Amino acid sequence: MIIQEAERLNQVQEYYFSKKLQEIAQMQKAGKRIINLGIGSPDMPPSEKTIEALAHSAQNEKHHGYQSYKGIPEFRQAIAHFSQSVYGVELEAEKDILPLMGSKEGIMHISMAFLNPGDKVLIPDPGYPTYSSVSNLVGAEIIRYDMDESRNWEINIEKLRNTDLAGVKLMWVNYPHMPTGSNGSDELFRSLISLAKEKQFLLCNDNPYSLILNDSPKSILQYEGAKEVALELNSLSKSHNMAGWRLGWLAGAPEYINAVLKVKSNMDSGMFLPLQHAAVEALKNEGSWHKKQSEVYSQRKILAKEIFNLLECSYTETQVGMFLWAKVPPGKDAVELADNILYNAGVFITPGVIFGENGKNYLRISLCSDSNIYEEAIERIKTCLTP
Repeated sequence: MIIQEAERLNQVQEYYFSKKLQEIAQMQKAGKRIINLGIGSPDMPPSEKTIEALAHSAQNEKHHGYQSYKGIPEFRQAIAHFSQSVYGVELEAEKDILPLMGSKEGIMHISMAFLNPGDKVLIPDPGYPTYSSVSNLVGAEIIRYDMDESRNWEINIEKLRNTDLAGVKLMWVNYPHMPTGSNGSDELFRSLISLAKEKQFLLCNDNPYSLILNDSPKSILQYEGAKEVALELNSLSKSHNMAGWRLGWLAGAPEYINAVLKVKSNMDSGMFLPLQHAAVEALKNEGSWHKKQSEVYSQRKILAKEIFNLLECSYTETQVGMFLWAKVPPGKDAVELADNILYNAGVFITPGVIFGENGKNYLRISLCSDSNIYEEAIERIKTCLTP
């Protein structure tokens, strides 16, 4: 007997990377070594002090019990200090911050806290697929808005304002933008805040990439009036090389934070204390540590460009974050090109269509592999392309 799965699962599919990684695993099992340039999982370690803090705290026999749903005060204070020093945003550690087990989980928490079945939610195209899948799981109605290629993938606010936004409850924003690497401008953030007030919906900026290859990190909360209508997710996954540690946070007005806490407190039992102690140390990383990370990503980006040059793809030079986004040549199909490189060169590059219809002519390369891996990928692709 097979028990029928819930109807909500009819609206979602298995995450693309989950399926593709299974395919790659089968190829490797058959003896073919695949170079994976698709996943944004940092390959460098956290800072030494971060790891030392985890190990030291874990050795304490009293540090293995349940913890507060809101995290320890020291962690919230460290987040508040980080927000002030990086973005110039003042947050009250007790009221304005909610530590999370990764910002991806926060997308679900926020959606459950604010979206009723039938509520409308604005989702970027291209954009992070989890915004759509979570919206479907909670029964919301998705309205996709175009990221404007002609504006370096900024949002066309006037076009959005002239769209029927009746019933919109929540808008997902993601700057620096994944997958395009566009960095939101001051004017854009101010316009978004004005639009949210005018149309009376909640903005949520998903902001995990602001410290990577970016000389001007921004937070939506640094702009006047933002806390009335905006929340911001942030994470240690990308910026601090702690993807598997599942450490993030939500910042915003106490009323919004408390609504999300109602959901979170029914879904987990608090964050492992040694992880929180480690996070406190990670958030103290000096600017020189982050500069060193960006220097590594810069060198990798040069090699990623060489791959796209071989494939005759075009890209902008202003991208930030840990990916490179490029347009395939006219007449080429991005999915077919990605599959050709995978099956014939053993190199996995992400097709942009998984991020939305507006990404169908694009490919994305992650900068999360050692330089010698990119060099090998270049040689493999050269061989693949040789008649």
